[in-house]
Amino acid sequence: MKPKLALPVVLMLVFAITRWPGLMPPNFSAVYGLLFCGGVYFTGRMTWWLPLGVLAGTDLVICGYYQFFQGINAFQPHMLMTYVCYAGLIAFGRWFKPESSWLALLGGGILGAILFYLITNTAAWFFNPFANPEYTKTLAGWITALTKGTAGYPPTFEFFRNTLMSGGLFTGLFAGAMKLSAALDREPETEDEEAEEPADAEPEEAGA
Repeated sequence: MKPKLALPVVLMLVFAITRWPGLMPPNFSAVYGLLFCGGVYFTGRMTWWLPLGVLAGTDLVICGYYQFFQGINAFQPHMLMTYVCYAGLIAFGRWFKPESSWLALLGGGILGAILFYLITNTAAWFFNPFANPEYTKTLAGWITALTKGTAGYPPTFEFFRNTLMSGGLFTGLFAGAMKLSAALDREPETEDEEAEEPADAEPEEAGA
């Protein structure tokens, strides 16, 4: 497997493992950073099928675990809205170039995580699939959805903190790994060019 293909695949495998329930704090996920960087670095159809395929596969396993072993109805229609936001993160990443600075990519990943949080929580407030009584169709209800959430669960602002931190962390790690891989790929080419220069210069000296 080529190095440029191997690194994304390895990172996606690690990402799939981190999605297992209980391994990470709530909303502390690699998904935000990896989807954003997938849009930046992946090319062609792999931009879409690799990250979304990993997400769909792991979601089937996780939802099946909750459905059949925990007795929780995890297969909900609102998941489709989440996947629209996932695709939006990839599309947002395509606005950036692989040559962008590490800090620019880090900022993009954090901004993508913020937008994902705002859109998904606004959708949860607007459609209210679990009939949360706090999510009234008012400005106060929307603010509640973005900050406090529903009773009996950790506040959504805590989820936002974890979203922000994990979005920055995993974007930084992924972008750093890709830039390191690109630098390592360039080193052999530079060495080959330096080795060829003396050979080209010999005929000119002989002619003099």
